[in-house]
Amino acid sequence: MVSDKELLEKAKQVSNNAYCPYSKFAVGACVLYKNGNIYTGCNIENSSYGLSLCAERNAISTAIAQGETSDILKIAIYSPNTVKCFPCGACRQWIQEFSNCNNVEIILEDENHECCSFFINDLLPYSFKLL
Repeated sequence: MVSDKELLEKAKQVSNNAYCPYSKFAVGACVLYKNGNIYTGCNIENSSYGLSLCAERNAISTAIAQGETSDILKIAIYSPNTVKCFPCGACRQWIQEFSNCNNVEIILEDENHECCSFFINDLLPYSFKLL
């Protein structure tokens, strides 16, 4: 099994590919699925901000496009611009949606450059769900 540190390192690496000419806020994400598959993504901005894509949703979209059907187990998120780069609200909903309501672990980098973790159910306790 891949370690949290390895997941965070992959998120760091892919953050270098971020296309963020407007905000200058690069983000990378690395998603680990229950079956062991790993996918990465970076944020991609657009001058029409509403058309921008967050790193987390990019990684999840890549997984889906590759035929991934397993549930998300963990996601590492990194930005060179801030410590503890938490996912935005939209990404929290996506993480919850594609985890099949499992309590996904969110791996971030803290002030000491160490891994710290949170759980999606704590970050989004009342997610939207269809009955």
